[in-house]
Amino acid sequence: MRSRSLIDQYRRAGADPPYFDLRRDHGAPFEGYYWRFCDRAQGRVVVALCGLCRLPRRRWAIVALAAHPGGRVHESIAEPVDADSDAFGVRAGDVVAASDRSVRFDLGPDATLNAELVPTSTWPRRPWGGSGVAQLLPGLPQYWHPWLLGGGVARGAATIDGESIVLDGANAYGEKNWGRAFPTRWWWGQADAFDVGDACVAFAGGPLGVARVAPTLVAIRVENRLISLTPPLARTAADIGAGRWRLRTRSARYAVEMEGEERASSVRLPVPTPDRVAVEPRSTQALAGSLRLIVRRGRRLLFRGESELAGLEHESER
Repeated sequence: MRSRSLIDQYRRAGADPPYFDLRRDHGAPFEGYYWRFCDRAQGRVVVALCGLCRLPRRRWAIVALAAHPGGRVHESIAEPVDADSDAFGVRAGDVVAASDRSVRFDLGPDATLNAELVPTSTWPRRPWGGSGVAQLLPGLPQYWHPWLLGGGVARGAATIDGESIVLDGANAYGEKNWGRAFPTRWWWGQADAFDVGDACVAFAGGPLGVARVAPTLVAIRVENRLISLTPPLARTAADIGAGRWRLRTRSARYAVEMEGEERASSVRLPVPTPDRVAVEPRSTQALAGSLRLIVRRGRRLLFRGESELAGLEHESER
């Protein structure tokens, strides 16, 4: 029992031992759940998020749904909130009920999501998750894990502003982030539905507190191959700004180039405040941007493709 108690304390500080299921609730002050459904044939994207926040005597969540085309964000504060520490799962009042097999949001008649997931491309059993060896370090500002890598075929539908959006056959992407609070500065991106091949890419980065260090974490799935590129074994140079995301990542084996560009349906998504029940529109996310991806292993080209339905995000101007 004491061993379990020590592990629970370790995880509340954000860290995870090797081979742990990082999708499980950590008990951290902030736990973020995010899904993205992308249908290339219809040119549609649906985004769902649930940000669980723990105050000393209160648990609450910011919940939001958005879609492209359209670009309107529906959001709500929900409570009470329960998250599963033994498996992936979260419930927020009567608004959200989600597991690794289903996602249900109900923000009223104009904003609902009801989808079943067949997770065909999940993060495999490895010692490290999306944050790499940094997952061993307690107390970092933020941790990140893309557990569903664009291979989950969704069955279901969303309703946004009275329009029904069928999600049968859409790609499904899912990730978690957690830590002391939502970061103040960051960059993020995700894309699948490329014009060629079967691939998914996700990245997340930003400064580590007051330190002059700004690592970027990159995860790429090319067919059945997962490539995780994280410090200190990989280094990413990121140039983010003016509707542009340019990243160059190198490790001993791989070289990755990404060029992202903001297009239509850029929205402001809500971000929770760390010390009270309130949100701020601090996230600017392009729901359907353009992202070009090149992946090489040595001199061998593993993948080259472009997606016109990429999600691209950075912090908003205050």
